[in-house]
Amino acid sequence: MHIQVLSSGSEGNSTLVRAGDVNVLVDAGLGREAMLQRLEMARLGPGAIQHVLVTHGHLDHARSAGMVAKRERATLHAADSMLAHPWARRAKTCAALAIGRDSAFASRTGGDEVQVRPVPIPHDCDPTVAFRFEHEGRVAVILTDIGRPDAEVARALAGAHVLVLEFNYDPELMAKGPYPAVLQKRIAGGRGHMSNDQAAEMLAQLASENLHTLVLAHISQKTNRPDIALETAALALDRLGIAGRVRVVAAPQHEALPNLAV
Repeated sequence: MHIQVLSSGSEGNSTLVRAGDVNVLVDAGLGREAMLQRLEMARLGPGAIQHVLVTHGHLDHARSAGMVAKRERATLHAADSMLAHPWARRAKTCAALAIGRDSAFASRTGGDEVQVRPVPIPHDCDPTVAFRFEHEGRVAVILTDIGRPDAEVARALAGAHVLVLEFNYDPELMAKGPYPAVLQKRIAGGRGHMSNDQAAEMLAQLASENLHTLVLAHISQKTNRPDIALETAALALDRLGIAGRVRVVAAPQHEALPNLAV
């Protein structure tokens, strides 16, 4: 299994998961042209993706999901309440996510399967989910847009070899930044986004002996900096005694990360 973050941040989020013959796109929040460009950068020709999964209905995650599903002849998977949204109606084939349960997602030929577990998380767009993928004993987890550390969520997502985790904002930069007070309150609330320190707390609950790669995701361009997020993550891994064996990378907004083996 491989995972590739194609875009991460408030302008649009998208991550590609390859598991044998199964290609799954998690979120498609970029505009049409940018989204198609990232898929081309990932060397995926038309029709290569079988499943498009959506974490929640905010447009920075869902904007192009229906378009991509239609283009790829893929099934769009989202919460049942989201399937009537305009971005979802463009897809020709849709299915409601089985939130909280494992489901097998297969290739078109019916060969390979990847187990997918959508896990509900606290965010101000109900429902919002994180995803746990398992294929041939390897586990990848994508967890962004969570308002606070949550032990129950951590238990449901356990065992990641590769973890994509939100490090959204730095409180000092937030206070000095351009956002009005009402938006700051929304972001820092229990159903908004995690600060770097909150992400470090969540990392401590998620990290296991399996973890070898940590991707810092959804880093705000206005209220955070990659170097601050990276330093916070490094300190957290050092406290856990695993800094020497975990690769840490920051996912950018305007380009794709390299393909990462799970």
